[in-house]
Amino acid sequence: MAFFCQHCGTGLPVGARFCSNCGAVVTACAYVPGRPLVRPIIGRQIAGVCIGLSQAYGWDLTLVRILTVLGIIFTSGLVAVAYLACWIGIPEEPVRLP
Repeated sequence: MAFFCQHCGTGLPVGARFCSNCGAVVTACAYVPGRPLVRPIIGRQIAGVCIGLSQAYGWDLTLVRILTVLGIIFTSGLVAVAYLACWIGIPEEPVRLP
């Protein structure tokens, strides 16, 4: 089971109280088994596709982002088309009111 910072999406060890990347307080795990595939509002860089995939499937966010960039470069834009399709097709995370 993988855990991620809810602020920046960095992978965290089990039981971490603070994010080693951004220093944010870890209140709860961001990876929940069976979590729906959504594009989170917090922690995204461009459209939230990479962080959404990493949180939904428990993958390392940095690895997903690196593979996405390499895929865009080496597949002549095929991964870019898939990224755009995910941007359109994956729903955005609903806004939670305080």
